[in-house]
Amino acid sequence: MPEQQDSRKVVRRAKIFAIVVLLVLAVGATRTLFLRSSNARALQAETTELVKSYVKVGTPTTGGAGTTLTLPASLQGAVQSPIAARASGYLKRWTRDIGSRVQKGELLAEIESPEIDQQLSQAVAARQQADAALQLARSTLTRWEDLRRTGMVAQQQVDERRSAEAQAVATLAAADANVERLRQLQAFKRITAPFSGVITRRNVDVGDLIDAGGSRPLFTLTQTDSLRVNLDVPQAYAHLVKPGQTVTIRQSELRGREFAGKVARTAGSIDAATRTMQVEIEIDNRDGALMPGAFVQVSLPMPASQGIVIPTNALMFRGDGLRVAAVDEAGKVKLLPVKVGRNFGPSVEVLEGVGGKERLVLNPSDSLAEGDVVTVVADAAPKK
Repeated sequence: MPEQQDSRKVVRRAKIFAIVVLLVLAVGATRTLFLRSSNARALQAETTELVKSYVKVGTPTTGGAGTTLTLPASLQGAVQSPIAARASGYLKRWTRDIGSRVQKGELLAEIESPEIDQQLSQAVAARQQADAALQLARSTLTRWEDLRRTGMVAQQQVDERRSAEAQAVATLAAADANVERLRQLQAFKRITAPFSGVITRRNVDVGDLIDAGGSRPLFTLTQTDSLRVNLDVPQAYAHLVKPGQTVTIRQSELRGREFAGKVARTAGSIDAATRTMQVEIEIDNRDGALMPGAFVQVSLPMPASQGIVIPTNALMFRGDGLRVAAVDEAGKVKLLPVKVGRNFGPSVEVLEGVGGKERLVLNPSDSLAEGDVVTVVADAAPKK
């Protein structure tokens, strides 16, 4: 009996131990299954979150503030002319050097040309000879007309003397024209200023051989009281530039100073080679602050656009042209082809393709395609 009781106790203890072990294994298995299920759900949620595309959107606006078109240019004198010689010879002297301010008609240089003097003397002598021949022809014609009235000579002979007198008149007129030509040419030995201005270049010195109408001018005369600027305005802005429009000129060396100018005239046509329109601007420079030839920046105020304007970072450059990505209420992307106009820097004018109420994706990725589903996020509120 005692042995049976001990045997029963051992069996009972074994059963209890087995039950405890089974319970521990069951709890462990349940915990493992729960952890795996929880990790699977977390992984799925994280994967779903990562698959989503978050974008920021912007809306088009109608019209906008006026912009300023800035273009580089060079200053020129209102009148700038190379002064060349009309008479050949040697430079006798020059009276004005670079930087000299001269008045209209003031002497700049003198040319010594003995050949012209000799030609003038010869022409004067030829003129006197023609005058003497005319006087002889006239007296001869008078005598022959008297003889014709008495019937001693034929009318044909009188007509011949009248023709000789007419030829003498023509010869004298030609001699007078030649003398006047040489006298004017002799006056060209004095080089004078054709207008008031400043000598900006002197290319000759005393003793230089001067050729009439040569390729090397003696001086360069520039009118600096008024300057002008020639601009090449791109075709996109050409129709916005009108005569009388006020512009601003800045020179980097003159910091803090701005100079006002006015559009004097425009070419009124587009150059087919450069697709630009030439614009001439006049600047008042009576204080002499600006110098001809200086490099400046010209700012032309442009009127506000009356069309649709979108942010520049909404444009997508694709192989088939410019596109913008519009997001509908369901978050689906639709790529719209657009045609742009003026570029305002942070924004650009749209001529075709956008109605004005679309939500456009800002900074779209290269992988964004038609039909993609995205999530729109709002800008974070600014921190105080």
